[in-house]
Amino acid sequence: MKVGKLPAGTHIVQEGQVGPSLGADNINKSLITMLLSVVFLCLFMVSYYNRGGWVSVVALLANIFFILGTLASLGTVLTLPGIAGIVLTLAAAVDANVIIYERIREELRNGLPMAKAISTGFTRALTAIIDANVTTLLVAAVLVYFGLGPIKGFGTVLIVGILCSLFTAVLVGRYITEWWLDKGRTLSYSFPWSEKWLVGFHYDWIGKRKYAYMFSLAIILVGVVSYFQRGFELGVDFKGGYSFNVQFDRPVTVDQLGPALSTAFGSNTIIKTVSGGNTFNITTPYLINETGPDVMERVIAKLHEGVKAAGVDVDLASFKKTDSSGTHISASSQVSATVADDIRNSSFLSAAWALSLVFLFLLIRFRRWQFSLGAVLALFHDVLITLTFFTLLHGRVWFSLEIDQAIIACILTVIGFSVNDTVIVYDRIREFMGVFSGRRKEDVFNMAINTTLSRTLITSGTVFLVVLLLFIFGGGAIKGFAFGMLAGILFGTYSSIFVASALVVDFTKEDFIHGKAVTAKPEVEADAEKPAKTKKAKA
Repeated sequence: MKVGKLPAGTHIVQEGQVGPSLGADNINKSLITMLLSVVFLCLFMVSYYNRGGWVSVVALLANIFFILGTLASLGTVLTLPGIAGIVLTLAAAVDANVIIYERIREELRNGLPMAKAISTGFTRALTAIIDANVTTLLVAAVLVYFGLGPIKGFGTVLIVGILCSLFTAVLVGRYITEWWLDKGRTLSYSFPWSEKWLVGFHYDWIGKRKYAYMFSLAIILVGVVSYFQRGFELGVDFKGGYSFNVQFDRPVTVDQLGPALSTAFGSNTIIKTVSGGNTFNITTPYLINETGPDVMERVIAKLHEGVKAAGVDVDLASFKKTDSSGTHISASSQVSATVADDIRNSSFLSAAWALSLVFLFLLIRFRRWQFSLGAVLALFHDVLITLTFFTLLHGRVWFSLEIDQAIIACILTVIGFSVNDTVIVYDRIREFMGVFSGRRKEDVFNMAINTTLSRTLITSGTVFLVVLLLFIFGGGAIKGFAFGMLAGILFGTYSSIFVASALVVDFTKEDFIHGKAVTAKPEVEADAEKPAKTKKAKA
């Protein structure tokens, strides 16, 4: 007797299939990108940081070993987004070394001997490194919790990569450095041409914040107008339907395929050219609300009917084989309308959770709501501007700019990298607040931005170039993700300087004295400078 048995069957709500040739092509391109990224990062560190750069190279190679070993022990399946995650974490690993080395160079300029400068540099850089990477870890945890399939794998790779990067940069790098010094050998962290780069640089970033506000607002307004006029190009993940990559063995055009496929499916069909030769992506909502074991077969039959009507003669059996040499389906995916709704909802939730966790962490670490609110508003700014490019350019470039799960992962990763930059600046602001007593807040913020500018430009520049390699040499399936990262890194760097810090200045109505907020008065600065001058004279 079967008590409580429900008359409910099972049916596939989400399905994906990639042919061996297309999958191998994408993986090979991504592996080539990873190799090029490693070579580029190693060459840069050695050419900029001299012998110290060789230590970072060893740490970077150890980082790759630890990442791959950890992923293998966890049984993680390395997907295309996963490989992209490794490429990004390699760039992030360089970030920790850059923070340490820039701090060591700063201590050397302050007159400390080499051994003391290295010890002090590692110690003082640790707080900034941990603060910056914890925020990225929080975002990666959100990806793992809310993500599905490859996106969950991407989040897992990101977490493993960040933890391994921290271990290799902070512990392995320091151990190698101290071992080298104990042997009586010397280290150098610059060449003559790189020793003074941006040292003593002074610019009134905060004074130009109103121009930055107007620039950012103009871009966001353009994006809002474009959204209401053009909207986004939603992928199958978000609207449900069937998506096929069809590779043809003869030249065809979108104008040739469009009418025939729309007639066959009896509904509007989206056709886009994708990379990989004479290949087109065809998306249709045909039979999306029907269930049954033969639905996919019926959709493929209709697709074959439309392709034949467009003048391409191919038999159905050969058309369905993903490894066929003639015209064939090289990849396919199916998402039901219900799952599409779930993915949309989880995407909004993941973004909300990521921003909330970042806000709470910064509030705990910096103990001022102005810092938390400034950072979160800057992140909103970065997300809106990144999405502006997606609504402006979809259908106008040669690669897909569909909003799907991969792009949501891109947006969350942009949040992580952007707040990473912001936290480094905030950390130096917090340090200067307790050092430069009696100074105007604008001066303190400008000093913090200027002293961390080399680190900001080096880190953002290396990450940008690594992602550019991913965009150029990566497979067609990853180009939209890489493009979003490029836009996000560019404007995330801009916002950490011009938006996040500037908003804290505008939210704060007091000046900073001894790290405590007091009401700003014209005489405070003058009075505070007198004891400092007297103390200096006595010294």
